[in-house]
Order: sequence, then C-alpha cells, then structure tokens
Amino acid sequence: MSATESQPIPSVGTATTPPARAAGVSPATRSVALAGEHFAAAMLYLLAGAVGLVWIAPELAHGNYLSPHVAGVTHLFTLGWLTTAIFGALYQLLPVALGAPIRWLRVGHASFWTFAPGVGLFACGVADSTPAVQHVGITLVAVGIALAVTNIAATLPRARRRDVTWAAILLAITFLSSTLVLGVVLLHNLHTGFIAAARTRVLATHLHVAIVGWVLITIVGVSHRLLPMFLLAHGADTRWTRRALILLAVGVPLLALGLTTHFTVFAWIGVALLEAGFAHFVRQVRAFHSVRVRKKIDPGMRFPMVALAFLIFAAALGPVLLAIGSRATRVGTAYVLSGLLGGVVMYVVGFFYKIVPLLSWTAHYRGQMSRPGVPTVAEMYSARAARVQLAMMAASVIVLLVAIALASSIAAYAGAVLFLAGVLVFVAQLATVARGGPRQRVAQEAA
Repeated sequence: MSATESQPIPSVGTATTPPARAAGVSPATRSVALAGEHFAAAMLYLLAGAVGLVWIAPELAHGNYLSPHVAGVTHLFTLGWLTTAIFGALYQLLPVALGAPIRWLRVGHASFWTFAPGVGLFACGVADSTPAVQHVGITLVAVGIALAVTNIAATLPRARRRDVTWAAILLAITFLSSTLVLGVVLLHNLHTGFIAAARTRVLATHLHVAIVGWVLITIVGVSHRLLPMFLLAHGADTRWTRRALILLAVGVPLLALGLTTHFTVFAWIGVALLEAGFAHFVRQVRAFHSVRVRKKIDPGMRFPMVALAFLIFAAALGPVLLAIGSRATRVGTAYVLSGLLGGVVMYVVGFFYKIVPLLSWTAHYRGQMSRPGVPTVAEMYSARAARVQLAMMAASVIVLLVAIALASSIAAYAGAVLFLAGVLVFVAQLATVARGGPRQRVAQEAA
C-alpha cells in the first residue's frame, strides 16, 4: 500500500496514545466508499432479518425449518448481513493487511449494485414462494457473487504477504462458489422436485458449506490478522490458525459427501474434523487473549467472546443431530439458530464496532487530530449502549433456544422482539458513527 493511500488514525482508547501503536491499522482510503456501501446495505439487511425473525418466531418454536418463510428470513442473515458485510470487510482487509489493492474498484461497485438488490428480491421471492421474483433475485445474486469472487481472486495474487489469512480468503471464496451452486440446485428443486427425498440432505450440505466453509473460515482467517491488532496482542503462538483452517477445509467436503451420499462414515469423519478445527480456532483466540496488552476488553471485542460461547453450544449439538437424524426438527432448528444467530452473526457485529468507527473517523477527521473536540475512534459510539445491546442480543438467543425446547410461540416472540430491540440499538449506534460521532459534544468542545 502506498504512503498516500492511508493515514494514521487516532487511538482507539485514548487521545494520547500514538496512532500507529494504538490502532495497529490504517484504512485503505481508495476503497472506503466501496466498503461503506456494503456496510450500509448489510445493516439494512440485519434490520430486515430481525424484523423477519419476529414474523417467523412461531415456526421456529415448532422446528419448522423447512418453511419458505424461515428460508427467506435466513437468507436475509446469511446473504444480506453476513456475505455483504464480509465483502465490505475484504475490500479493506486485502489492501491493508495483505498489501493487495483491490484489482478493479469499478467491478466491486458493479458487484454491489447487482448483489445487494438481488438478495432482497431473492429472500422475498423465497418467503412468498413467488417463482418470478426468485429467479430475478438469484440471477442478480449469482452475478454479484461471480463479480466479487472474480475481483477478489484477481486481487489475491497481488498480495505482498501470503500467510494463513491469504489462504483462508482463497478457501472461503471457493466454498462461497460451491454454496451458490447448491443454492441454485435447491431453488430448481422447489419447482421440479427432482431431488425428492434428498432435499433435506442437500439443504444440510448447503448450510454447512455456507456457514462453515464460507463464513467461519473467513472469520478464522480475518481474526488471525485483526484480533492481535484490536487486542494489542503480539507474540502469541499462531500455529493454531493454520491447523484450524486445514481441519475445517477438509472437514466440510467430507461432511458434504457423507450427507449427500448416505455414507455416514464420511459424515462422521467430517464432523470430527470440523469439531477439531473449531477447537483449534478457539484455542487460537484464547492464545491472543492471554498475551494482550490491553487487559480491559472493550464492547466490540465482547461480542466475539459471547459468539464463541454460542458456537461452542452449536458444536456440541452437531454430533447429536447427526446421530438422531433430520427427524429431530427442533434440535436442528436450535443447532442452526445458535450457530448462525448467536454465533457468526454476533461475531461480525463485534467486528463492525471496530472497523466502521475507524472508517468513519478517517472520512470525517483525517488530518484533524490536533483540533479541539475531535473524538477518538472509541468515542465515536456509546460503550454503554453497546453493552446493553450485547446483553439484549445474547439474552434473545437464549430465550429463543428455550422457546424451541418448550415449543412455545409466546417465548419465541419474546426472544425475537428482544433481538430486534438489540439490532435497533446497533443501527442507532452506527448511524451516529456514520455522522461523525457525537457531533454536539465535538461542537461544544471546539467552541
């Protein structure tokens, strides 16, 4: 990255800490707009997914995960929130962390303007069982993903550093392409029924390739680079990430093979490898925390810690679900909900609290560090509100899991409304960040 592409940013904790040491990273200014539009759309889809969660609460309580309504809302989280957010993060991570400027910025924007509206159309079409809307939506989604994957794949060879983060991104976009293919197969089956009784097995394969192969592997690779920066944790044993990636990358296709062919031995080997890979990732996160300089954990970093707890619960449910089979629909619903909503969704929320304020500070205050009243990155949002949000979202997932265990629609509604309230707090927080932080306080101190 050239010297003109980014500038030092202020401390994420205090106004006196030297910028480079405190923040550990400077945004790639050429791709700030590209990342910003992805983050804005991702926030809208997270809000839409939270509203949809209230709508499908009774179906979740009774384990009706094959419902079109549940499928549509699920895609608001997986494609709308997670995938859109990951694309935006990669457009910053590749130039900053790997020294690989995005190959084609215009292709990145073209990908966004096909993918983002396509997700909404596809999710609505699936939820409403409208074939025409489904087809238009999946076409736009497919074009958007193809453009994004091509752009990222063309950027990776330009990287100055080819470490485990580089390898994780390459693996992840490969699994994303496979996720798209499986999604098209499932959509075609809705209208033809050509895979008949295999639908549930293909759906399970699609979910694991998407959530583990695409999202979790990306999280593992990105965390390897960002957690040491955010925690000021250097000198940790980082070999656990490489082991985690190898185990996850081998486990996903083996599990997929076992699920789709009825060769249960492959499925069990795949599950064992995935469990071991996730355990190695948890061990790596623990290693970073054990050597961190900043002992106090800020609100943004508390979200991944809570998310890991839900992922551990999902990992414990995985072998149970494989043993008892797809007939246990409520167990399957609890498994996906804890891993998706409580796990990877909340993990990415935590990273938003670190990345988005940094980008907004750069856009609003770059070159104004000495100006009176200019906030630090940590002061761009309310830490108290972030802690309240975390408590609300964590509690909501627990209430939803209890609702599924009891088959209680009332409890499911309560959990879904609580999750929506947490998301509204998050949206308000990032709206303040996007405007440049607490403007009123800045103006008063400047005066």
